[in-house]
Amino acid sequence: MVKIKKKFIVDEQGNPKEVILLLEDFQKIEELLGLDLDDEAINDLRKARSDRGTGNKNAYVDLGSIG
Repeated sequence: MVKIKKKFIVDEQGNPKEVILLLEDFQKIEELLGLDLDDEAINDLRKARSDRGTGNKNAYVDLGSIG
């Protein structure tokens, strides 16, 4: 489980309005959500999803050939 250190900014009534996160924790969240991916990586993932959905086996690489 990911632990996130945070500080809450509250209004005059004590209601939370904003959160302060450590940069390291923010970057973890971005990575977990895929928000750190560039356009090329996003396009590659979309193409892979499409290939998987259509059963395009020519798009796959044999695991034995990697390395």
